[in-house]
Amino acid sequence: MTSMTWRADPRRIADPFSERVPLLSSRSFSLLGASFEFLSDSPELLVLVDEAYRDLPAHALGGPLLRIELRQAQGGADFGAEPPRACMLGGAGMLGAAADAHNIVLISPETGRAVVQLSRAMLGFPYHARYEFIEFAVFQLAARTQGLVALHAGCVGMNGAGALLMGESGAGKSTLAMHAMLQGLDFLTEDASFVEPRSLRLTGVANFLHLRFDSLAWVDDAALRARAEASPVIRRRSGVEKYELDLRTGWARLAAEPLRLEHLVFTSPESVGEGELLQLLDGHEMVERLHLDQAYAIGQPGWAEFVEGCSRLHGWEMKRGTHPSEGAEALRRLLTG
Repeated sequence: MTSMTWRADPRRIADPFSERVPLLSSRSFSLLGASFEFLSDSPELLVLVDEAYRDLPAHALGGPLLRIELRQAQGGADFGAEPPRACMLGGAGMLGAAADAHNIVLISPETGRAVVQLSRAMLGFPYHARYEFIEFAVFQLAARTQGLVALHAGCVGMNGAGALLMGESGAGKSTLAMHAMLQGLDFLTEDASFVEPRSLRLTGVANFLHLRFDSLAWVDDAALRARAEASPVIRRRSGVEKYELDLRTGWARLAAEPLRLEHLVFTSPESVGEGELLQLLDGHEMVERLHLDQAYAIGQPGWAEFVEGCSRLHGWEMKRGTHPSEGAEALRRLLTG
C-alpha cells in the first residue's frame, strides 16, 4: 500500500482569530526593571512605542523578559471628540480592558505576555492609545510578574534616595517635580511609581511631564517655557488640557537607576505663605494617609509588606509656599539632610 501525505496550502488554513498573522517587526526596551519586547506588523503602532519608551534609563531589578503583541484591527467605527472609555475586565488569571469590539488589551501575567489590538480610528488619538492600552499592558505586566506595588504617586530623588509625592489631582505634584528638577533633583516619574515592597526600591517611566497651561506662569526660564509651549497638547478624560513635555531631550535630570524610598510626602493645596512648608507626621497618621491616598493599591499582594516598610520611614505634609520653587527647595533639603 502506498502512503500519501497531504500538504495543506498555508494560504488556505483557517485563521479565525488572526493568530497566524506574522509580526515581523520588533522593539526592545528595558522598563520598570524588566525587559520588554514589542512585536507588530504595524509601523503606526511601533511609532507609538518608540515615542513612549525610547532613550529611557535602564532600571535593573532582575526582571523577566515580557512580550507585548501590537495588532491593528480591521474596521471599527470612527470616534467623535474622544474614544469611549475602556472598561476593565479580568478572570481565569487574565486581565485587560476594552473600549469596544476593536480596541482591547488582554494580559496574561502568568506567561508574561499581552496583546494590544487597536483600530485605525484609535490611532487618531495617540495619547489614549498609548496611555489606556499600551502603557496599561506595560504597567500591569511589570507589576504582576515582579511583585511590584503600583502607586499613584510621583517621585524625585537625590544621591540615590527618593521621595514619593502623593496628593489629590490639582495639588501641584507635576509642577513641584518640574521645579525639583530645575534645582538639581533626579526625576523618576510623574504619577506612576512602582516599588519593591521588601527592598523599598522605586522605579518608574520618566518619559513625559504633563503641565497645566497656567503652571508656566511659575517658570522663569524662558527656554524651558518655550519648550513647553511647543510641546503637544493632550486632553485628559476630565477635560483638562495639558502640555506633554518630553523629558528625554537632555534638559532634565532623569534617575539613572532605581531609588531607595526614604520619605513620603503628601502634597496639599493649602497655602502657608511664608511659613514652614513641611510638617512631620506621626507614624499612625502617615499610615492612615497612605491608605486614604492609595486606595487603589490596597488590594495588591505586596501592600501589607510595603506599608510595614513605610512605617519605619518619615512622612510629611507639604503645603504650598508663595512659589513652587520653595517646595522644591524643601525637598532638596529633605533629601540631603
